[in-house]
Amino acid sequence: MCPPERYEVAYAINPWMDTTTPVDTELALKQWERLRETLSGLGHTVHVLAPEPHLPDMVYAANGAFTVDGVSYGARFKYAQRTAEAAAHRAFYDAGGWEFRAPTQTNEGEGDFAYLPAAYGGMVLAGYGFRTEPAAHVEAQDVLGRPVVSLHLVDPRFYHLDTALAALDDRTVTYYPGAFSTAAQRVLRQLFPDAVLAGEADAYAFGLNLVSDGRNVVLNSEATGMARKVEAAGYTPVLVELSELKKGGGSVKCCVAELRP
Repeated sequence: MCPPERYEVAYAINPWMDTTTPVDTELALKQWERLRETLSGLGHTVHVLAPEPHLPDMVYAANGAFTVDGVSYGARFKYAQRTAEAAAHRAFYDAGGWEFRAPTQTNEGEGDFAYLPAAYGGMVLAGYGFRTEPAAHVEAQDVLGRPVVSLHLVDPRFYHLDTALAALDDRTVTYYPGAFSTAAQRVLRQLFPDAVLAGEADAYAFGLNLVSDGRNVVLNSEATGMARKVEAAGYTPVLVELSELKKGGGSVKCCVAELRP
């Protein structure tokens, strides 16, 4: 995670960003700290990446890389405003002894990749349409040695996969069908017939931008409907307010890069 000490909405690169809406940095820091404390309280170790000047979106740490079995596939950001973030994330992974693989294709890390280790022997779901290029899916498959299933995102409000789909455990997903092309919806139905389906209201509340450890599901406090759905599916919802981070187009998952040694 990376604290939002330099966070602001200084430009608009997704439909949620409005440069005329002020950001309360102090409140953003308090909300981020509450999220960090929540994850730590659930027994997880949280590593903190220091923010750097002129990179207000570094708080969305999930976008910096995608890791599987000790291998880190680095990010290559689409927009110039975020390009320099990639080097900061690489330095973190290099310092931690990860096998870092630099990308040649545009991708935004866990923003567009999700891993299900117990589904079909270990499967990566990968989004494209707005930020990550399909060629990066092929590259990720070569780097990580896992089958990658490409899913076409068609609604710009759900510009990253992690705004429209999440892994609830090692083999189960939840997703909002309306974010995907008709073909991608067919693929998801075939692969995950028992998925927890989210509605439009759940998705707009960033209810799919969640982090789950297979038992506890940490999600945006606005997503009360989604919380009821994951609870009905047998998980424990844990609500955290991230109203300020939502102004930049992110919530719980965007703020958390999951490390898979």
